[in-house]
Amino acid sequence: MGKKGILAVVSGFSGSGKGTLMKELMSRYPQTYALSVSATTRSPREGEEEGREYFFKTKEDFEKMIAKDELIEYAKYVENYYGTPRAYVEKKLDEGMDVILEIEIQGALKVRERFPDTLLLFVTPPTAEELRARLIGRGTETMDVIKSRLDRACEEAKGMGAYDYLIVNDDLNDCVEKMHAIIQGEHQRSSRNEEFMRKIKEDLNSLKGED
Repeated sequence: MGKKGILAVVSGFSGSGKGTLMKELMSRYPQTYALSVSATTRSPREGEEEGREYFFKTKEDFEKMIAKDELIEYAKYVENYYGTPRAYVEKKLDEGMDVILEIEIQGALKVRERFPDTLLLFVTPPTAEELRARLIGRGTETMDVIKSRLDRACEEAKGMGAYDYLIVNDDLNDCVEKMHAIIQGEHQRSSRNEEFMRKIKEDLNSLKGED
């Protein structure tokens, strides 16, 4: 049996640069990682493709998926559902790819409840001032929106301690390599290698019996 992939959930403050980080990780290690694609009931935006940005569903189809337990987690924001289809994630993990799920804290904790060996990673800028500067620097949001994002970051910060690793996104290149090293290192964790340990114990015992 080949190596099974790891499910890694990445969360972070809005403005922490996690989207850019994910893109860079995927482009550097395309054979290693699969980015989980969410299902949503919102309409496709210009340039979005089915199965690439999202799996686009009707409200009725999405509610059927909920009823059949076909989603790892889901939430409703402003009248639209968003969720993570289980089939896609399980297929990629079985193929030995590490699957990355980019979702917010509540969703991350729901995934951990259902899949206890999920790896939780939280991305943060080096300082609160830097976060504010990045949000302003985008130039796309009004000061009201920036204030609401900072207020939300205060709430989200309370959940940082539930994550396995904190990744400070100061330099993009360093950050990508840090994240890659953490996820790959997880494959060596003893609890992820029960089968290997069982086999080697058995073999050692049989060797002892031959003496």
